[in-house]
Amino acid sequence: MTVDLYRPRRSVLYVPAANDKALAKIASLACDAIIIDLEDGILPADKAAAREKLAGILAARPKRRCEMLVRINALSTEWGADDLLAAARAEADGILLPKVATPRDILEAGDVLDDNFAPDSVKLWAMIETPKALLNIGAIAELGRDPASRLACFVAGTNDLAKATGTLVTPDRRYLMPWLMQLVLAARAGGVDVIDGVANDFRDLDAFARECAEGAAMGFDGKSVIHPAQIEPANRAFAPSPEALDRARAIRDAFARPENAGKGVIAMDGRMVERLHLAEAEKLLAKAAIIGA
Repeated sequence: MTVDLYRPRRSVLYVPAANDKALAKIASLACDAIIIDLEDGILPADKAAAREKLAGILAARPKRRCEMLVRINALSTEWGADDLLAAARAEADGILLPKVATPRDILEAGDVLDDNFAPDSVKLWAMIETPKALLNIGAIAELGRDPASRLACFVAGTNDLAKATGTLVTPDRRYLMPWLMQLVLAARAGGVDVIDGVANDFRDLDAFARECAEGAAMGFDGKSVIHPAQIEPANRAFAPSPEALDRARAIRDAFARPENAGKGVIAMDGRMVERLHLAEAEKLLAKAAIIGA
């Protein structure tokens, strides 16, 4: 991921397509991305009607910078194929594929988009929520190196992973941590973003903020959000801290001094600083400028 292509994904809010009250609030929310949900948030009897609303929802998207995505039903279900085509026709910024298990799931969805002349700007996001997906995560992530695959982001499906494996979900998520770190590692190898899973108790904002801080420290790009009250803590946790920005500016300024011109390594505050740290600092400052941090 280059700075030029950077899109903030600190807070990714799920909104069921059938929830008119929640949809009416979209324009006033400060989240970086919104996922219009056709899957878990919609009862089977209401799925077709929810799909019919997509075009209108996306046509009324906020004018501010905010990615608008659609989570479709799995292509193996009776609704999935129609969901995919409807999301493509409405030109969503991205389509979140649930129950991804192998690279073939990404490639088949991409083929449908290509065959129906969906713009290249329509990206694919993958829910990683099954044991099989984790076993295949390296091969799935490798698709991110090929722009033709459209793969742009992973989303951790922690609830489904816990259910499928029988894993106990504790407040510190200790039993999920190895899989979450595996997901982050694969995302970085494939050059795609990765979003942490949901926190189910949306009323406990202190616990949510701690989980966001842990996710940011683990390397996630953002957090799945299920309530507007969670947006601000997520945005704050996944934005560069004032301390990190001060450090980045100091590194940039140090390398800009005439006496350090052409040097690969310099000393700062008793520590060795390399040009790779300069590159990281410049990237961090550019991201901060984009999100207004």
